[in-house]
Amino acid sequence: MMPSLLANFDVLLGFAILILTIFYRFQVPPVLGFLVTGMLIGPHGLGILGGGQNVELNADLGVIFLLFTIGVDLSLKELWKIKKALLLGGSLQILLTTALVLIVCSALGFSNPTSAFLGFLISLSSTAIVLKVFQDRNEVYTLHGKTSLAILIFQDLAIVPLILITPLLAGSSINFETSFSTVFLKGSLIILVFILSAKFLIPLVFYHVGRTGNKELFLISVVFICLSTALFTSSIGLSLALGAFLAGIVISGSQYSHQAMGNIIPLRDMFMSFFFVSIGMLLDIGYLLDHLSVLVLAALALIIIKSMAGMAVTICLGYPLRTSVLTGLVLSQVGEFSFVLSRLGIEYSLLPEETYQAFLAVSIITMGVTPFLINASYKPADFITKKISGMAYGMKLVHGLYSESIEEEQAEPEMKDHLIITGFGFSGRTVSKAAKTAGIPYIIVEANPEIVKQEKMKEENIHYGDATFGAVLEHAGIKNARVLIIGISDAAATEKIVETAKQLNPNIYIIAKVRDLQETKCLNALGVDEIVPEEYETSVEIFVRLLEKYLVPREDIEKLVNDVRANGYRMLRKLSDNTGIDSEFNIRDGLQGVDIQVLKVGNNSSFDGKTLTDLDFRKKHGVTVLLVRRGSDLIYTPQGDFFLQAKDACILLGKTEDLYNIRKFFESVHG
Repeated sequence: MMPSLLANFDVLLGFAILILTIFYRFQVPPVLGFLVTGMLIGPHGLGILGGGQNVELNADLGVIFLLFTIGVDLSLKELWKIKKALLLGGSLQILLTTALVLIVCSALGFSNPTSAFLGFLISLSSTAIVLKVFQDRNEVYTLHGKTSLAILIFQDLAIVPLILITPLLAGSSINFETSFSTVFLKGSLIILVFILSAKFLIPLVFYHVGRTGNKELFLISVVFICLSTALFTSSIGLSLALGAFLAGIVISGSQYSHQAMGNIIPLRDMFMSFFFVSIGMLLDIGYLLDHLSVLVLAALALIIIKSMAGMAVTICLGYPLRTSVLTGLVLSQVGEFSFVLSRLGIEYSLLPEETYQAFLAVSIITMGVTPFLINASYKPADFITKKISGMAYGMKLVHGLYSESIEEEQAEPEMKDHLIITGFGFSGRTVSKAAKTAGIPYIIVEANPEIVKQEKMKEENIHYGDATFGAVLEHAGIKNARVLIIGISDAAATEKIVETAKQLNPNIYIIAKVRDLQETKCLNALGVDEIVPEEYETSVEIFVRLLEKYLVPREDIEKLVNDVRANGYRMLRKLSDNTGIDSEFNIRDGLQGVDIQVLKVGNNSSFDGKTLTDLDFRKKHGVTVLLVRRGSDLIYTPQGDFFLQAKDACILLGKTEDLYNIRKFFESVHG
């Protein structure tokens, strides 16, 4: 028995390595590789493996560990930030998709319970595939990325009530009053046990285990807690997966959640691979080939239905049309939890064998095309947006249902020489605080209606709109603006914003944030003046901390950081230049030891109320005042009779050491 079991696993792993290696070259997700592996080696393929209890056991463990890690990874604080997209968007997406599938399947002759169950199956999408594609494309933190993931998280959570509903859906003569009472009692018992565990048992166990410092013991403890809770819920008539998920939720609220997650992920990935292989083994390849054209058409219809449902829900949430189209296409496949639920449907006779085979085939097709569909989704999104914008009332849909049209917004005083910030995430908030502190006039453009609503209540100068549209940038005063800062994480949208901004104002100075150094080449070609790669700035910050640890003087650190940033960003520009020649003159290169700094006149500075002639910067301090910024006004080459005032920002040219020495005169009184 044992050699046979090991031989089966060895064959499974060998085929998986071969197929995953081939799929990797074509950038196909590993999930599809495991499904194809099961199809090839299963009883309907080459017949090398016949499934059996061992593979099913590993598949069950994969589902348990998957739900456990989802529970551990959930942060209630983070979920609260996206509560609208999560709760309203997720519930509407499942209800709308289920309703559409119910109508179609009923018209095709399926019974109502089977049609509703198929609606449940099709309403779920693949978190594993979508998250992997988003990570590869650096789009997890884009607006459509966060919206899609919020809905996907709700779908993952919804598997628990769907598992509970399925037996009720299958029964024709269920006493709902008794069932409700039973579910209520079981739910109360589970809540009581898990509250006590979260409060006393789990922290106590992990405290004593953590004191040993033994990683193996910690891993065993995590697996024990996961399996024990799964067995507990199973023993009272609920699913194993529900217990594992609740165990993860309990641990997520403790200080041991990150350690638990790190320990359990390798086990989850291993057992989940067996789960997908077992699903692939159930698919009849002969059935797939015999009905290929029908199954492809069914997969296409499914993608269209799910895309329309996802797009409609996102539009109802008030997001711009482009974000809604992208989100709909992202959610257009069938998910891994649909396979978990489908096995329950077979158990309760909700899925006939032929229907089950069709479902498996169509699901695998939709999962296989998902990466290619997401990668190609931007062109159809832009095409649809352009077409809709030309229709009557189309711009209302393009900008979002909850947005005020540009004509309806209250007129504001025309701004000049101001700053435009697109995106109000972490970067946008940081820049706006800095601008407010420095007295720089600014306007924020944000495409998330919830953020706009919250910030307007705080009297923030923020406007709703998709900055890829010229009308939105024009309303923000792009033609009179001095600087545009792009703080979003969507590379495609960033490029469109740059193109539009340069068309409206060729002299606008653009600073763009990018998540990946590979994005710099295209942005440089479009005319972006400054590019700030997040990974580059992270390395600079590590560099600063390192020098501080070795007690390097602060002024030396600042000089080194300035040189690194100047040379680093210029190096990025050179890499994108085919000639490799930097023709621009730079003060730091052309005049060795000379630098430019901005120093602010303090409230108690001895410079306050003095003229430039009185202060004689060149003779006394060895520096030259190039210009002074007072509020939003710039005074170029100020004359000798110009009086400095507190809060004036002076742009100074001079040697690095002289600029450092003059700082103290700006900051406080000196006799």
